[in-house]
Amino acid sequence: MSPSQLAIEAVDLTKTYPGDVQAVKGISFEVRAGEAFGLLGPNGAGKSTTIGMLNTTVKPTSGRAFLGGKDVTKDPIGTRSISSVVFQDAVVDQLFTGRQNLELHLRLWGTNISTGRARIAQLADVVGMSEYLDRPVGTYSGGQRRRMEIVRALLSDPRVVFLDEPTVGLDTRIRHDLFDVLATLRDQTGVTILLTTHYLDEAEQLCDRIAIVQSGRIVACDTPAHLLADLGDLVLEVRVDDADAAERTLQTAGIPEKDILVIGTTVTASLRDNQDDSVIHRLREAGVVVRSATTRNPSLDDVYLRLTGDHIAAGDEMEAVK
Repeated sequence: MSPSQLAIEAVDLTKTYPGDVQAVKGISFEVRAGEAFGLLGPNGAGKSTTIGMLNTTVKPTSGRAFLGGKDVTKDPIGTRSISSVVFQDAVVDQLFTGRQNLELHLRLWGTNISTGRARIAQLADVVGMSEYLDRPVGTYSGGQRRRMEIVRALLSDPRVVFLDEPTVGLDTRIRHDLFDVLATLRDQTGVTILLTTHYLDEAEQLCDRIAIVQSGRIVACDTPAHLLADLGDLVLEVRVDDADAAERTLQTAGIPEKDILVIGTTVTASLRDNQDDSVIHRLREAGVVVRSATTRNPSLDDVYLRLTGDHIAAGDEMEAVK
């Protein structure tokens, strides 16, 4: 891929905080212009630190980062001029109305006021916040405030928008509404999106590609469809009395070791070619006591489990190590 096609390039980025806390341990990836790219992983994986190094708010310990071909470390002003951030925490004046907050942002960016006001009206209409634009932000719900912050991030017409855990603390319906808004904005503006999240459905819904991050490293990077395809047609999940015996039996039934995961008394296995009935029969034939057995479609959580041995957290806690 030529540099002109890249909106974001991270080259072996590392970040070590005082006390030898290694938050990021050599992350590299590329994001094409107009692409939605997700950093998916549990709290403390290093996702927010990675975004910070890309948007100039965190200084890398080593490695290089580029936005639109501009070196983030050597040209921080230039990279800020073509990018914008929606942070985890709200950064707004709650006594001001939404319009006043947005017009203040226009003045800080030195944007022509008449042009900027037209863009406010356009974006507010797209995200569905026109009706409460002139209310104090302190009266907004969490979802309404997030919509306003997304509009603010797009006022400067950036080439890249960073969304750092944008739906933390929001209920499920509001989260889905916001991601519909983001998909619409992306279609209309062509903006490149880099998203961090630990919500599996968000990554699958919005992102063209996903990098799975664990303990400061990328352990897989591909499209959601390709990541899921590697798991086969179905996932068998059985709860048994003897997990070791179940694992041995599954291997003798032709399931590779890499396709089997054991957590406590629960064993999951990737199935191919409609082999679920025969596999369960083999388990019972071998004397393995099966307490429960289900088959289901593969999920991104299964992908993550295979790669790391851990479930992705689904709560709304802040990252322990950003």
